[in-house]
Amino acid sequence: MAEFDYFVIFAEMRTGSNFLESNLNSFDGIQCHGEAFNPAFIGYPNKDNILGYTQDQREKNPEKLIQVITSNSKGLGGFRYFNDHDPRVLDSILSNRRCAKIILTRNPIESYVSWKIAKATGQWKLTNVKHARSGVVQFESAEFESHLDRLQEFQVLLLNRLQRSGQTAFYVAYEDLQDVEVMNGLAAFLGIEARIGALDAKLKKQNPEPLEDKVENFDAMERALARLDRFNLSRTPNFEPRRGPVVPSYVAAKESPLLYLPIRSGPEDVVLDWLAALDSVARDDLIQGFNQKTLRQWKRQNKGHRSFAVVRHPLARAHAAFCDLILPTGKGTYPEIRENLRKTFKVPLPKSAPADDFTKSDHRAAFLAFLTFLKSNLSAQTSIRVDPHWATQSTVLQGFGDFALPDMIIRENRMRVDLAYLAMTIGRDGAPDLPRQTDPHADLLASIYDDEVEKAAADAYQRDYIAFGFDSWR
Repeated sequence: MAEFDYFVIFAEMRTGSNFLESNLNSFDGIQCHGEAFNPAFIGYPNKDNILGYTQDQREKNPEKLIQVITSNSKGLGGFRYFNDHDPRVLDSILSNRRCAKIILTRNPIESYVSWKIAKATGQWKLTNVKHARSGVVQFESAEFESHLDRLQEFQVLLLNRLQRSGQTAFYVAYEDLQDVEVMNGLAAFLGIEARIGALDAKLKKQNPEPLEDKVENFDAMERALARLDRFNLSRTPNFEPRRGPVVPSYVAAKESPLLYLPIRSGPEDVVLDWLAALDSVARDDLIQGFNQKTLRQWKRQNKGHRSFAVVRHPLARAHAAFCDLILPTGKGTYPEIRENLRKTFKVPLPKSAPADDFTKSDHRAAFLAFLTFLKSNLSAQTSIRVDPHWATQSTVLQGFGDFALPDMIIRENRMRVDLAYLAMTIGRDGAPDLPRQTDPHADLLASIYDDEVEKAAADAYQRDYIAFGFDSWR
């Protein structure tokens, strides 16, 4: 009897997963179906089904797709799964001993630079070197640290779940993909008798140049990586992350012993300006880019320090996330999630950035539909990730508690009083004033607000309403 019913390749973008899949599909008795649970598509871009099972069907019943792949593949079926794929199936995959786990890893800085180049050039696969597109990209420290945190958090999750259930996985490093014997060993692990004599030659390695030729600010990248104080970056399963997933977002005052723990889609800009004004410095002078080590050092050096977070009314916060990330289409927004909301969840968003004919009535309809989506999203009923910008604030604060509990949780509508009090606790009288309006989208929200909007927010964020005792927004 075969040991496995199906297999999963746990990987990430730019780790060589396309090449690994291509080689697996060259074995008789193996059929890999691409990114079966990618929220934006099913299997491959521009495809609408896997073995006759459509994306709409998958959205309603994702577990059924695993059954389809297990029963109808030509041989042992499988698929690739990334950290941002449909979370609803992950638990059943990891707990199923008859699912073979393949874990593909790559040096995170290499995958990050490769991703930046692919994004800049628009070339995600290469089958003919004559069509190769090259590029030189800018290393961005905060972006890379977020990338690394996501990878490590997911790898540690996989490792711990497999350890606790007594399972093992077949680990493949990016460099192993060029070894035909490793590929044959993987086939043996999967219980397949077939062997190959050569690797698939269709896909070509993109951007084979050394990193210093691909990164414009290579010296700055070296300094940033040295500050991270990590070793063996390519051996993800064998080391623990040195920082919590959100520690790099913490901000300390330049001189005063105050530490701000930002909750996304809150009044971050207002608080940062206040912190800077408290010490009469520019906002760029605030202390940022912490890791666990440097944050501990800061705490030791700042006796009597105070930390704080600011919570915003759930309705106003959801509206801010909608206005900043979903409705517009410029830099820093979420175009893939936006398109998915339009097509799959029928949120009535315009195809491009809103024009003059996008009325307040249109805005209200789109925002209401977004709140309906959030209710499902926060209940783990959609394939789209629960983004920090709209995750419940109670969950975000619990995450802070794994490393740095805030001394004070301030409500946005009490910031003027509570920030002044916080300043007094560290001996600072005459704290800076705050603008009358701390939410730039408040007037627009007021123009569309009614009981229906409030109820939709309360349905989506019942946990926060109860946890913090929020009343209606108005």
